[in-house]
This record gives sequence, structure tokens and C-alpha cells, in this order.
Amino acid sequence: AVVSLQPGTIQEMYVYWQILGVLGGRQAEAAAMAARFRRAVAAFAALAAGVEAPKRVYFEAIHSKMKTFSPDSMPIFALETAGGINLAADATPVRGTNIAAYGMERILSHAAELDVYLAQHGVMNQVSRQTIIAAPGFAALKAVRENAVFLVDETIVARPTPRLLLGIATLGRILYPSVFEPSAATILQAAGLDPQ
Repeated sequence: AVVSLQPGTIQEMYVYWQILGVLGGRQAEAAAMAARFRRAVAAFAALAAGVEAPKRVYFEAIHSKMKTFSPDSMPIFALETAGGINLAADATPVRGTNIAAYGMERILSHAAELDVYLAQHGVMNQVSRQTIIAAPGFAALKAVRENAVFLVDETIVARPTPRLLLGIATLGRILYPSVFEPSAATILQAAGLDPQ
């Protein structure tokens, strides 16, 4: 028997965890994990609610193709839970995936308002800060001019695991360090994760 599961949204992730619990005979453990995750998400959202000036962010998925994440994807959930505003909220998903086409022109149309440029980094997007900064036209981006370009490990923002909480904490620390420190570590520990 083979089961193939690929959750793309947070709601699908919760169902995925339930299914894994059933398949592994660990329904109670799966439910407890989901409950801890939801509590931590609520705690992070409460932290972010105290931010007075939310930052406007572009979150890159694949640099070579100028793609971002779809608005209902896990990375955008992490970004918004951490209090960031997704400047690519109008991005259209590609072929039913959580990757969305955007393009250089649309990124540059937000040049003056783009506070932070984030890029997932890993197998899916093997990019460097210098590659992003040196992209044609990107010198016009406010985030580039103000040295607000950051790489984030894709395994903590784009995988359907409780480590997504590490992604939320990491994004919160990038965007609002004074708000997320030291509370983020306490939230992660309560969820059973090493705050690193």
C-alpha cells in the first residue's frame, strides 16, 4: 500500500498530520502536536499584533524564474503570522502548486514600498544575497538600498512540519527583532521545539 500526500496550505497540513496519525496508530499524538502548533501560532500572532508599522515584504521562491509563493502557501502563512505584509498578494499559483508567477516588472513596481526582500534558500532556490542584490533593476528596490535582503532556510518555511514554527520565529526576528526577542524562544519551547 502506498500513500502519496503533498499538503500545500496550512489547512491541508493539519489534515496531513491527522492522516499520518491514523496511518501510524498515533492519532492522539498527532492531535496533541496540532494543538501545540495552533497555540504557538496564536502566541506569535499576538506578538505581531503589537507591531506599530508592519513591514511590506516580497518573499522569493525561485530566483531564476522570478517566482514567489501563492497567497495561501505555508511560507506566506509564516510571513503573515510573523506580522509581515505580502506585497505579492496578487500572485497567481502555477499549475495548482504553492509557487506563483510574478516577474521582474511586478517586483520593480513595488520598488519604493518594498521594506524587506526575503528568499527561501535551499534545494529549491540556490541563490545568494549578492545574486539578488545584483539582479538587473534591483538597485531601485528600497529593500536593496537599505540592505534588507535576507535568506531563509526553506526547510523551516516550506515544509509541512512543526518546524514551520521556527520559520515564523525566524521571520519575526528578521522583521521585528525587538518585538520577537526573547518571547519567540519561550513560545518555541512551549511547543516542544529547540529555539536554537
